[in-house]
Amino acid sequence: MRRIVGCLMWLCVCLHLQAQTYDELITDALDAARVDSLSKSESLFKQALKMDPANMRNALLFTNLGTVQRRMGKTDDAIDSYTLALNITPYSVVTLLNRASLYLEKNLFDKAYLDYCNVIDIDKTNKEALLFRAYIYMQRRDYKGARMDYNALLQEEPGNSTARLGRALLNQKELRYRESLEDFNRLVSDYPRETSYLKARATLEVEMNTPDLALLDLEEAAKLDPKDAEIYVMCGEIYLNQKKKREAYVAFEKAIELGVPRPELQDQLKASK
Repeated sequence: MRRIVGCLMWLCVCLHLQAQTYDELITDALDAARVDSLSKSESLFKQALKMDPANMRNALLFTNLGTVQRRMGKTDDAIDSYTLALNITPYSVVTLLNRASLYLEKNLFDKAYLDYCNVIDIDKTNKEALLFRAYIYMQRRDYKGARMDYNALLQEEPGNSTARLGRALLNQKELRYRESLEDFNRLVSDYPRETSYLKARATLEVEMNTPDLALLDLEEAAKLDPKDAEIYVMCGEIYLNQKKKREAYVAFEKAIELGVPRPELQDQLKASK
């Protein structure tokens, strides 16, 4: 009886020590990640997972491991880790979003799409999933699907600038120029110092055959960011279409001065002489 009791006590002590070690490994792994000791953190997470492979908490460990691997640039390993986490907790929104974003980085749009759909099934108003699924719809030229997601997102967050820009570009793609212009006008009004909106509106104005308005937007953008070479390339293209060769040449030379490689504009320079 004493031997049995002693063995049971020893077993309890061993289990207690093992649990402590598992927790200590996790703590050390998290501490290492906080100070960017990523290789050490990865190794510690793997040790903890091997120590107690049946622990339900391993879903979180696999997710943390995936995030560490992502920071290390190990994209495929990170995807594998997120997948193992989802095998344990398939309805984890955070892990689904993490894996989907990596799929997007690798241009695996179909796989990312499935993850974003699963997130929206769980949380119909998830902003990140709606935004990126709309982006995937745009890549597929499924403009109806993209519009539904942008509208759903804007219903939840009317001021979301990324969704507003997406809808403006969507309207432009569908040749709904008046609606697109209204969207861009509101964006420029709300963010008057954001040059990207001015450039986007200028592109639309060129499509609408109002190049002088486009040049005004680009002039304003150049005042805000005089080192943006793309502005001068856009101006040069407009001038060239207007047969204003001298102005086009000056604009292209300015773009080159700001860093655009001369060979990239060789044809435009030749046409503007």
